[in-house]
Amino acid sequence: MSEAQSEAVRLRVEKIGKVFGRRDKPVVEALRDIDMTVAEGEFVSIVGASGSGKSTLLRIIDGLLAPSSGRVLVDGRAVDRPGRDRAVVFQQDSLLPWKTVIENVAYGLTLARTPKAEAHRTAQHFIDIAGLGGFEHHYPHQLSGGMRQRVNVARALAVDPKILLLDEPFAALDAQTREIMQTELLSIWQETRKTVLLITHQIDEAVFLSDRVIVFSARPGTIREEIPVRLPRPRDLHLKRSPEFTALVDHIWTSIEAEVRASLKQG
Repeated sequence: MSEAQSEAVRLRVEKIGKVFGRRDKPVVEALRDIDMTVAEGEFVSIVGASGSGKSTLLRIIDGLLAPSSGRVLVDGRAVDRPGRDRAVVFQQDSLLPWKTVIENVAYGLTLARTPKAEAHRTAQHFIDIAGLGGFEHHYPHQLSGGMRQRVNVARALAVDPKILLLDEPFAALDAQTREIMQTELLSIWQETRKTVLLITHQIDEAVFLSDRVIVFSARPGTIREEIPVRLPRPRDLHLKRSPEFTALVDHIWTSIEAEVRASLKQG
């Protein structure tokens, strides 16, 4: 937990394990004894080799997948199904193509039967935070990939979740857009101070965004190391050229290099 954060624990993961398999297929142990906490307002990233169970853990936290053992607690309450206290943004945008930006952002509120005028006021607030003012009445096909992901983030925030879960949200973007989206996400986080858990393969992305980086081992995923990121905020892309930043990235890469190379050979 970051020293800069409140001591209040927003998310607690206790002894989470996950095994996949059925009678006609071998059993695969994806996760083993995952213990971690995320403080209120903290930004934490998880990195590791492909197949280390990072996205599996995120789906368990969101309630989309049941663990084989252990439990997830939000504000001390055990959760085992999706709820409005958690919102997830996946790699591919899931916008409804027949709805405008403001309708997409307001969608979760509409499902919760929030009056339309109130839902649209809330949606407009997060559209503005996401830097999408002026695009309220555009449809998804009229937006760039980066803009669509900003709509996704705005839609997730509109339901006022306690925890924002991000599963490789920028993986489908080109390198330049991805860098810009990192700064956009930091700006949104600075404005909202939501508790964020990010899954990413990009070590530099994890270091740039986070208060703390958790490194997973290869399958079965276990926590190999937790690394505090004591770089000053606010941050901009110039930080990536600093010796302190490079040292952190190198440290994490050294921690997982052998496993990443092994996963590439297997893949």
